[in-house]
Amino acid sequence: MRRSIDELRTFYGEPTGALARRLVARRLDDAWGEAADCDVLGVGYATPWLDAFVGARRVVAAMPGGQGVEHWPTVGRNRTLLVDDRRLPFPAGSFDRILLVHALEEADDPAALLLEAVRALSPTGRIILAAAARGGLWARADNTPFGHGRPFTRRQLERLVRDVGLEPMAWSQTLYVPPWAPMLPLAEGFEQVGRRIFPGTAGLILLEASRHSYARIRPSGHAQRVAARVLAPQPAASISSRGEHRD
Repeated sequence: MRRSIDELRTFYGEPTGALARRLVARRLDDAWGEAADCDVLGVGYATPWLDAFVGARRVVAAMPGGQGVEHWPTVGRNRTLLVDDRRLPFPAGSFDRILLVHALEEADDPAALLLEAVRALSPTGRIILAAAARGGLWARADNTPFGHGRPFTRRQLERLVRDVGLEPMAWSQTLYVPPWAPMLPLAEGFEQVGRRIFPGTAGLILLEASRHSYARIRPSGHAQRVAARVLAPQPAASISSRGEHRD
């Protein structure tokens, strides 16, 4: 069962949620910057980060039916809609950037959700999956949205994106600080030390991927996986603003 829209909104209005929002925003800025001249789709509960894509042509937030929907942005024309996450209401190839946050962990069928996202992705588009890390403390804290549903390892996310015809490009981690109020002021130190010494303690994994094979679209509009001969993939590295691989 997905966390309700009220629970998610409340969490991101509290100090722990505000910190998570800021640290994740830093990783997204490294990857996509302002998403200049791109059509951007957020799936799950991505609105805390979508305002940053000020260079985008269009930004849309798709919220799963089990979660509920909110009006976003707070001022101006609404750009959110309630969706069945196994049947997204967008034509094939509609978006250059797709961000999934609080989407995979509580999905009934993560592969079906991701297949639909791939269908909506343009041929040269890029997608970021942000998912709770199985080895991190945030996945064990049920007072945060990251402590519900199924957490993932980096290898599981890589396998998932390859199964739907994507190739991992880059990856990053964040939320090293334990989700305990007395520790939050020490978050910057935990980020620096965690990345260098204790990478397995991160609370969130971000994996960026792009197409390496074409997805054949059934007449119904849903994606079908198609095998393609590709070179042996190289391990993904840290997310950078140019999509480069870094150790």
